[in-house]
Amino acid sequence: MKMNFCLLIAIALCFVAVVLRGLPVPSSFSSKPQLDPLFYSKTCPQLPFIVYQILWNVSKTDHRMPASLIRLHFHDCFVQGCDASVLLNNTATIVSEQGASPNINSLRGLDVVNRIKTAVEKACPNTVSCADILALAAGVSSVLTRGPCWIVPLGRRDSLTANQALANQNLPSPSFNLTQLKSSFAVQGLNTNDLVALSGAHTFGRARCSLFVDRLYNFNNTGKPDPTLDTAYLKELQKECPKNGPGTNRVNFDPTTPDILDKNYYSNLQVKKGLLQSDQTLFSTPGADTISIVNKFGNNQNAFFESFRNSMIKMGNIDVLTGKKGEIRKQCNFVNKKSSELDLATVRSRESVEEDLVSSI
Repeated sequence: MKMNFCLLIAIALCFVAVVLRGLPVPSSFSSKPQLDPLFYSKTCPQLPFIVYQILWNVSKTDHRMPASLIRLHFHDCFVQGCDASVLLNNTATIVSEQGASPNINSLRGLDVVNRIKTAVEKACPNTVSCADILALAAGVSSVLTRGPCWIVPLGRRDSLTANQALANQNLPSPSFNLTQLKSSFAVQGLNTNDLVALSGAHTFGRARCSLFVDRLYNFNNTGKPDPTLDTAYLKELQKECPKNGPGTNRVNFDPTTPDILDKNYYSNLQVKKGLLQSDQTLFSTPGADTISIVNKFGNNQNAFFESFRNSMIKMGNIDVLTGKKGEIRKQCNFVNKKSSELDLATVRSRESVEEDLVSSI
């Protein structure tokens, strides 16, 4: 993996505070709540380089990691906002989002985020939030895989809670149809163009057979394959995912450039080679307004990159905590001790009240 021009731009331009002062600020930054790409320019100016260095080293041996980190950021933002709640482990007072159906045994990159946090804490103690680290990691991951670069707005704080029930409710299913997908994204303030652009993150990475095997053999309980699947592609997938198999095999989203963020996702949809039902429905739903967007992105990578960049910034702004809300965690997988003690005291107080109510009946 050679360092490309966009990577140099990202490190020297997108992430360097001194240079940033001379760049125009995208309109996305002006939306509420206010985030600022220069947020750590004085308190932790080396932050972007720490994130980049670790991810560069990781991606040399784990080509899947960039896709996993972008997915992790997505799964964080869709559940009570971009607040690093997805990173929290189970504790006496927290039911981790990692145990939600869309996340269980599938989230990757948690250890990488923790490694970055450890390095950042050594350089800038008690300064940088885990939510910002995750947002930066997603941006660097795009650049490392030849995707677009963008100036990451910063200033998020970390949540004191997680919400597994909301993760089960808000995260879109791989079997969603177009109406369900649009509804899921609209709840987050994201429009149809955002839906199609962010779905382009499926241009790299892998998916387990269990997520789409019904398309291969028993689509919608018809006893037949999904008719929107290309016949030759169907046979290839059936070899990778045998009927009544364990469903644990992983298949590339894009069989041609599986580790590169490019427009091939849309080119695949145009020839009925979308891996998940939620992918192919963007192009194969009759009369859908998403078809023209898929065609635009499939024919023009620059158009895709521009929309992907803007939609990632927009998604990264969802319900963020700023100011004095939340906290700056010392460890990304646990809330700080004082917050945890307060939370536990609240739970114990509530349990005591409930016990009193029960005993009084």
